[in-house]
Amino acid sequence: MGAEESSDIVYVLTNPAMPNLTKVGKTTQGDIETRLSQLYTTGVPVPFECAYACQVKDCSTVESALHLAFGNTRVNPKREFFKIEPERVIAVLKLLTVRDVTPQVAQELSQGLDATDKESRDNLKRSRRPNMNFAQMGIPTGAILLYKDDCIQVTVVDEKRVNYLNTTCSLTAATKKIMGLDYSVQPAPHWTFQGKTLKKIYEETYSVDEE
Repeated sequence: MGAEESSDIVYVLTNPAMPNLTKVGKTTQGDIETRLSQLYTTGVPVPFECAYACQVKDCSTVESALHLAFGNTRVNPKREFFKIEPERVIAVLKLLTVRDVTPQVAQELSQGLDATDKESRDNLKRSRRPNMNFAQMGIPTGAILLYKDDCIQVTVVDEKRVNYLNTTCSLTAATKKIMGLDYSVQPAPHWTFQGKTLKKIYEETYSVDEE
C-alpha cells in the first residue's frame, strides 16, 4: 500500500472546558465518523475542536513515539489526555505525517452539532479569555505572521486585523480561507511571530492560569 493510501489517522483535540489538556487519539479512515461522534457525550459539556489531524503509516508506531516523548504528561494511563500544549504533539506528528487531514477531521467533529452546541463552546471560550489583540501581545502593525510551514504569510494591519491576499480581514477569516473550511477555527495555534506561536504569545500576554 502506498503512503498516500494509508487509512490510519491520528488526531489532536482541545476543549475549552478542559484547559491545559490535549487529547490525542487514533482511528482509521473507515471508522473516523463513528469514533469522533463518540467523543461528544453527556459527560462533555461542550464539543471538542481539532488542532491537527494527519494520516500516518502505522498508528501503533506513532502512538509509541508519542508515549515515549510525552508519557510523563499523561493524566491517566487509561485515557488519551496529556497535560501539554497541542503544538508540542503536532511537532512530533509532522515528522511522521503522510497527509494533513485536519479540515476533514474538523468537519467530522462538527457533524451533528446544532447551533446551541457551537454557541455554548464559543461562549465558554470567550468567558475564559479575552479576544486576541496584536498590540497588547507586542505584535506591531506591519509585522509578518507565518502560517504553519512558513509558506504562507499575512501582514498585521491593526490591533485585530491582517492583510491576506490584498484583503483586510480577521486572522480567523484568513485561517478559515487558507484551510478551505466553511466554519471558523482558533487561528492562534497555526501562526507564528518571530519563531513563537501566537498561542504561546497570547498565553504569556494574558497570563492564562492553569485550573
